[in-house]
Amino acid sequence: MNSNNAKRVFCILLLSLTFCKVNATDIKSIGVPYVQNYTKALYQSGNQNWSITKDEHGIMYFGNADGLLSYDGKYWQLHQMPHGLIVRSVAADGRGKIYAGGYGEFGYWDDNKKGSLTYHSLISKVPKKFIPNEEIWKIYVDDNRVIFQSFGAIYIYENNHINVIRITSTQPFLFLFKLGHRFFVEQVDTGLFELKGDHLEYIQGSKILGSNGVLSILPFRNRGFVIGTSKSGLFMFDGKQIKPWNSQANSFLETYQLNNGALIGGKYFAYGTILNGIVIIDTAGNVVQHINKSSGLQNNTVLSLYTDDEENLWAGLDNGIDRIEINSPLYFYFDKTGNFGTVYSSIIYNKKIYLGTNQGLYYSDWITDANNSLFQQFDFKLIPGSQGQVWDLSLQDGKLLCGHNDGTFQVDGATIHKISNVSGGWTIKKYDNDRLIQGNYTGLTLFKKDASGNWVFDHSIQDFFEPSRYVEQDNRGQIWVSHAYKGIYKVILSPDMQRAVSKKFYDEHSGLPEGYNINVFNLDNKIVFSSDSGFYSYDDITDRFYKYQQLDKNLGSFASSNKIIPADGKKYWFINHGRVSLVDFSVPGQLSIDSNSFTVLNGQMVQYYENISRINNLIYLISVDYGFVIYNDSQAKPGGKIQLPLVLIRRVENITDKVSVISDNGLYDNVEIPFAQNNLRISFSLPYYRQPKVKYQYYLDGYSKQWSDWSLQSQKDFTNLGQGTYHFKVRAKTNDEDITPVTTFTFIILPPWYSSKIAMVFYLLLLILGYYVVRHFYRLKLKRHQHELQLKLQKEKEEFLKQETIASEQQIVKIKNEQLQADLAGKSRELANSAMNIVYKNELLQKISDEIGHLKDASGKKLPDDQLRKIQKVINEGMTDERDWNLFESSFNEAHESFFKKLKTTHPDLVPNDLKLCAYLRMNMNSKEMASLLNISLRGVEIRRYRLRKKLNLEHDKNLVEFLMEL
Repeated sequence: MNSNNAKRVFCILLLSLTFCKVNATDIKSIGVPYVQNYTKALYQSGNQNWSITKDEHGIMYFGNADGLLSYDGKYWQLHQMPHGLIVRSVAADGRGKIYAGGYGEFGYWDDNKKGSLTYHSLISKVPKKFIPNEEIWKIYVDDNRVIFQSFGAIYIYENNHINVIRITSTQPFLFLFKLGHRFFVEQVDTGLFELKGDHLEYIQGSKILGSNGVLSILPFRNRGFVIGTSKSGLFMFDGKQIKPWNSQANSFLETYQLNNGALIGGKYFAYGTILNGIVIIDTAGNVVQHINKSSGLQNNTVLSLYTDDEENLWAGLDNGIDRIEINSPLYFYFDKTGNFGTVYSSIIYNKKIYLGTNQGLYYSDWITDANNSLFQQFDFKLIPGSQGQVWDLSLQDGKLLCGHNDGTFQVDGATIHKISNVSGGWTIKKYDNDRLIQGNYTGLTLFKKDASGNWVFDHSIQDFFEPSRYVEQDNRGQIWVSHAYKGIYKVILSPDMQRAVSKKFYDEHSGLPEGYNINVFNLDNKIVFSSDSGFYSYDDITDRFYKYQQLDKNLGSFASSNKIIPADGKKYWFINHGRVSLVDFSVPGQLSIDSNSFTVLNGQMVQYYENISRINNLIYLISVDYGFVIYNDSQAKPGGKIQLPLVLIRRVENITDKVSVISDNGLYDNVEIPFAQNNLRISFSLPYYRQPKVKYQYYLDGYSKQWSDWSLQSQKDFTNLGQGTYHFKVRAKTNDEDITPVTTFTFIILPPWYSSKIAMVFYLLLLILGYYVVRHFYRLKLKRHQHELQLKLQKEKEEFLKQETIASEQQIVKIKNEQLQADLAGKSRELANSAMNIVYKNELLQKISDEIGHLKDASGKKLPDDQLRKIQKVINEGMTDERDWNLFESSFNEAHESFFKKLKTTHPDLVPNDLKLCAYLRMNMNSKEMASLLNISLRGVEIRRYRLRKKLNLEHDKNLVEFLMEL
């Protein structure tokens, strides 16, 4: 256990010692202490509870029919014994171990590394011939040894060894008892023995105890003992002699069969019975309390009793568990039969107690000398004529007045008589020495004394007819009235007090909060006004209301009280919507508020009709729903302060996928939690067993930025926690007043598997491997890249050479093309020249032909026709010589390759003359030149052109020359 846990245990032990030093509370005989029931349905385990203990952390443990049952003030947990054995006995050693025993089995429970209670059997340490085959009924821790007792043997566990004390006769042991460091055990029909070391010594004269069985031995005063038997009553043992103790309880214990006992604060003895609950007696033998099923216990059969360090008396019953607040100054009386209904008012007057209920006015004798009777008993009866709702019981100048739904009555013993017919007497106060003023359903009423000193009706105040819930008079004589539902009235009476000469209504327009539930009270001679938002005071000068901030600040959570009731002196009761506190104004500027003493009253009083009446300077009668409570102010702790235990971390759970327990408590720090379980639920509790209103505040260091708000929730979920160390801090506050020290639970969220040390080593190895792999592949890539570069260079070289070749070839082609073009141009020129030569030749021959026709002979006569015809024939043959065309055609084909071929292919119907015309047109010759070449007239050229267009199927707008040029 680390230093934090050591400090925690030290604080708990210190608190325990402090509690032990508190003097035992004086137990009263009127009413019963508060009994808290823990039913089987609540703790979800077996009916029977055979033994009780409390560990150093304040956790209660019960030997239950289903196993070991634990309770921490919030959570119940069941821990099963091997084979599901009944746990008959339990004992905490204060050092982390809980010893338990059952049939043929005993051992201890302690926390494992996960904080879960784990059972360790001690049977293996018992010599084989002494292994028990019966129940283990008692376990006691005595310094470094632990004593287990069955009917057949006593087992002493010390230094990891078990010594066995067996019975030498046939008579079995009954029960072993521990008193300080002394141990006593009865052997049936033999007598009482004292265990000294490892042997038993007979106590002389113990035969007087009879054969009914010793079931309790308790310390008495200095060195004496009280011995309780099953059916023979009580005996006194002074260490030398045993003799009967003729106490008031003997007859009761003999009749109802004493079963066990417990010492309360060194001053009282509590005895559980088989048939009639628990009886508590004082050192004089007087019965001061009897608590049974009719007064609060769940069951009359008491199997075990245990007094804890806070003077709570725990009772393990045949069916359930009960806790009795012996140290409380409150004593209860409940109408279990429901005879008198809901109590609105109560008072004690002339040795009678009166209860004003919703059914009428009931009374019973008030027995002040309880020593003359075994128990304080009440027999409530309805006063004839009082049937109906009773609102108020008030003692005025020695006369008891009853405010009733049907009017106002004066109470005399067991009778009443009506003194007013005005309905609904809510409240009645002194107006002056001789008058009373009452608030009722219809306004205000005055009462006066008659000649015999009795109060009689005087009159109702005229001109004011509002329902008046609370009435107070200030030091100026003004009457303040709290409307039954909304707002405040200020009323000024006429001098003859017959009517209201002034009445003014105040609500939120006058500085008050919302007008509902505003009440008026006299607090230390000052009129104050209560509301849900705090107290207000009235300012005469401004005629407005203002927040009473100083009072609100001092009252804390009781600033929103809805009712104030005067107590003794400068003490006042403050009721805050069901919560009760007693506030002491004795020290100027400093309030003492005690609400812890009254937590069991929270919610048990009739809301808005709470009633507390003073019996004397120390005793108060408090009305609750189904009865009344007696409060003894002398038994209250000074200042109402309590010393609280530390908050316990009770369970840490993984809620990631399904709920699973990580740790059953937070006693062990530095709990390591896998990252996969980083969604946590932390449950906590305060092992304080009274009935306070407990709020918790928590802070997760490493996750939260500040403390949470106070909340009633006793568990908190944290999700998606990152890796790291966290410190969960929690504290509790009871009744919005007392705050516990901080409890710290440290846990570590381990890194995820991919961030663990092993993973880091793996990552390092992987990184190294990756480096070499990358290096290898880089080198391969480098080689491949170099090879690719070489290939690329080779390819580029080849490409360059190829391009060079292509360029050279292209240059050659270009040169050839240029040569061809030059050749073509030359041929074109030759063709043109040839064509022109033919034209010139034909023109020359035509001229010669023309001139021949004009030639004459020497005689001047025309040449003969035959001669001319011969010459003309030669000329015509020269003009139509096909050799010219063939030569032209050959040159034309060389210049315009495939022209005629294409033309004939597309237009096969062209004749040679058409082809000639196409060639001449292709050469862009004019009509005259073509006429010369074709040896026709210009008109003939045009006709041929026309015919050629038709043969070529040319559109009208298509140029013939362009068409031929495009071929």
